[in-house]
Amino acid sequence: MESQLETVALFSLKLAYESEDQSPILRDDLVMGDYQRDVFELLVRRGDVEGIQVKVGECVGLALEAVGGVDKPLGRELQKLAAEFADGQTMEHLGEPLIALKAYLRDIV
Repeated sequence: MESQLETVALFSLKLAYESEDQSPILRDDLVMGDYQRDVFELLVRRGDVEGIQVKVGECVGLALEAVGGVDKPLGRELQKLAAEFADGQTMEHLGEPLIALKAYLRDIV
């Protein structure tokens, strides 16, 4: 799960900050500091569902702005998937929405 969380963060931050004239954002870039696998690993180990949702929400919020907000088709779908992830009450409930969110972000990056 930690790897999937980190991937969602990476794809979100790529949408928000990466441009064609820059080198690509990588997992070891400074912008990923608070969203690296070890940060998510600690949250997962603690079972901190709310903490995970906050971290993912921060990144997805930036991605949502980058695609034009909820007024745009990409933004509406991203918001829907993010809301499903945010509705998870336990670690087990985060799995499927996380996979869907990661797949969608991968497709639009």
